[in-house]
Amino acid sequence: MIRARRSRIVATIGPASSSPEMIVTLAKAGADVFRLNFSHGAHETHAAVYKAIREAETVVGRPLGVLADLQGPKLRVGKFAEGPVMLKPGQAFRFDSDPTPGDETRVHLPHPEILTAMRPGATLLLDDGKLRMTVTEAGPGYANTKVVNGGKLSERKGVAVPDVVIPMSPLTAKDREDLAFALRLGVDWIALSFVQAPEDMAELRRIVEGRAAVLAKIEKPQALKVLGPILDLCDGVMVARGDLGVEMAPEEVPVAQKEILRAARERGIPVIVATQMLESMTSSPTPTRAEASDVANAVYEGADAVMLSAESAAGDYPEESVSMMNRIIERVERDPRWPELMQAEQSHDDDDADVLVVAAAGAAKAGSTKCLVAFTTTGATARRLARERPLQPVLALSPEINAVRRMTLVWGVEPRVSAQPDSLEVVTTNASSKALELGLVAPGERLLVVAGTPFGAPGAANLLRLAHAPAPARRR
Repeated sequence: MIRARRSRIVATIGPASSSPEMIVTLAKAGADVFRLNFSHGAHETHAAVYKAIREAETVVGRPLGVLADLQGPKLRVGKFAEGPVMLKPGQAFRFDSDPTPGDETRVHLPHPEILTAMRPGATLLLDDGKLRMTVTEAGPGYANTKVVNGGKLSERKGVAVPDVVIPMSPLTAKDREDLAFALRLGVDWIALSFVQAPEDMAELRRIVEGRAAVLAKIEKPQALKVLGPILDLCDGVMVARGDLGVEMAPEEVPVAQKEILRAARERGIPVIVATQMLESMTSSPTPTRAEASDVANAVYEGADAVMLSAESAAGDYPEESVSMMNRIIERVERDPRWPELMQAEQSHDDDDADVLVVAAAGAAKAGSTKCLVAFTTTGATARRLARERPLQPVLALSPEINAVRRMTLVWGVEPRVSAQPDSLEVVTTNASSKALELGLVAPGERLLVVAGTPFGAPGAANLLRLAHAPAPARRR
């Protein structure tokens, strides 16, 4: 099964979509990668879903990716002695390390890292940003604040500190257990929440040791200040607009999205645009026109993937949500102006690009070239080709099933398992026959093949060949 589009779809699995039958249905409707949200669900549930995804691959006849999304730290206030309190603008309110239940003047903050990082002028946001406070004084074990935006505050509501780096690892004890379990399962991607600095991704890479690709969720303003160094340690990135929207002004989030997209495309790593893309389809069979435009804009920007969260995990219309997203992408990619608008977002330094891959993408602009084929061990050659955003399909052939599944997130790439070639003749023969088998070319049509010698050496793309799909044998 070949996708008639380049941008990919990530579908979150949850109670509405965890059955083997629904997973097959979503894959047929257009899902390329399935997200396991470790903020919810027991390990046994995730294991059953993973097994169902792998079985679905054989049903739909194409590889499917699995992304494990770690929960990350959940920062919350403590308890109140007599239930929720009402905070008024201008009043003083104290956060401290005293575990005594709070009242309308103070509350326990069971996160010493936040209190340690506090300084006068810092902002605290509570309950998804509904309440805003400014720190007036801070010291060992406390922070005095002035309420800017008031309202009702209940116990265990979330706390965000948008303009301060909190000195804590994004990997909690729960995350480390979930990570070890996900790696034992064999997931293809690990998404890290609460990324603030390059050191956070470096820590994850040390633990993963190449057993999965690693992806940073950019959901904190602090990460945007060191975006380049963070992405240099990533295999992919997610624009987590929900959490970004809590800690940033709404008008800043679209600008941040474009910044992340450009930085990711410059490095040739896949980028996912996530959160509230078709949110109304959680309870409605059709999206709002604004939501359809939101998905379309991400595709026009050249995003590798767009993601469904509650829509596919817990909504009433999971299949319809995937199908709708598939239809929006396909419609955008039929727009004659789509290539021009997408390429306008291109941002990279050719000096850093692989010269051969750039040459292949340039040569493919010839109208007679119908397909690009990349022989790749790790997927790096295919990602470089995808970075150039060629309009022809990119068939990526690899002997490594793990590499093939990781490439399901990459723009325009059709990854398949294929034996490692051992000669130039085999390279040409395998490329043309596989492209013909999948319907990417017709008999006699031209394709360009990118490979590397010695065969099987990662990152050794040094061979560019012209081939033609074999014509049917004549009957005698």
